[in-house]
Amino acid sequence: MQRRDFLKKTGLGAAAGVAGTLAAPAIAQSQPTIQWRLASSFPKSLDTLFGTAEYFCQRVAQLTGNRFQIRAFAAGEIVPALQVLDAVQNGTIECGQTASYYYVGKDPAFAFDTTIPFGLTTRQHNAWLYAGGGLKLIRELYKDYGIVNFPAGNTGAQMGGWFRKEIKTVEDLKGLKMRIPGLQGQMLAKLGVVPQQIAGGEIYTALERGTIDATEWVGPYDDEKLGFVKVAKYYYYPGFWEGTAGLSHLVNQKAYDALPAEYKAAIEVASADANVHMTTQYDARNADALRRLVAQGAQLRAFSRPIMQAAHKAAFELYDELAAKSPHWKRIYGPWSKFRDDQYLWFRVAENTFENFVYAQRAASRRPAKKK
Repeated sequence: MQRRDFLKKTGLGAAAGVAGTLAAPAIAQSQPTIQWRLASSFPKSLDTLFGTAEYFCQRVAQLTGNRFQIRAFAAGEIVPALQVLDAVQNGTIECGQTASYYYVGKDPAFAFDTTIPFGLTTRQHNAWLYAGGGLKLIRELYKDYGIVNFPAGNTGAQMGGWFRKEIKTVEDLKGLKMRIPGLQGQMLAKLGVVPQQIAGGEIYTALERGTIDATEWVGPYDDEKLGFVKVAKYYYYPGFWEGTAGLSHLVNQKAYDALPAEYKAAIEVASADANVHMTTQYDARNADALRRLVAQGAQLRAFSRPIMQAAHKAAFELYDELAAKSPHWKRIYGPWSKFRDDQYLWFRVAENTFENFVYAQRAASRRPAKKK
């Protein structure tokens, strides 16, 4: 008997044809078909941010033999960009993709799930969440809202943003209307900035019309797509308020509890996959995008050391103030600070020393030789 005929008659051919499917015989045939909706805080035009939500949905389907289907909706299609948490909490949607620091008005401790100024790098943030107890600490906060959260993406260190005028001193920040969310805005408010929280899809119009004087978003790849170089030419770095920027999947606790164990595992695995996927996409694409932006007229500027020092002082003054206002902030900030200090010690020894050397060597090799 031919092998192909044997496979067809025994039914093994169909199973073999579903690539790598642990799911087909073990899960798909025995589990219910479930359909969920996911609302993102980001527009469809951003294929790294919203695209990762779609990637997550695809991975969940793959892991469950297509029995667990989640459909991703862009910002505004079901709920406004900055109302994802509320929609998940009240059950309008089963899950959402968002940046938790959008909700510091509810509790400043939400910022830990995304980033706080002068905090951790992306690797350090992931280490804190997955291995340093951070995820457990944050889930205690989300429990108050009937939500369970999963790390689901990271942009890496961000740029400092787009400005209509040069920012040379701390004085230049006074009265500046800037789109910047979360604790970042509260920190810069101490230096005279007037922070504005505006959804990603609305920033260009606000900058073009002069409603704001400056904006930060993510980095070259996304900033190019949003067209900021057309309306503000000074492109500052680094985004010292976002040395990392973690995104999360927020899942309604009751909906999550009703899932089969295998589907819960699929959410966890697919979210972790999305977390890696997003960072690699940005790291691979930002360099070329930065070159294109400079070619289009972007003028790169580094924030001065006095500006960064003033912001650093303002940030840690703010953290002391928040500890007196939010029990969750006080509960998380102590362990987070200890973890940060340990990470700084290790990274200064190996990572930072290595990076400083190789970057300097590369820069030196590009300099023209001196004439004799």
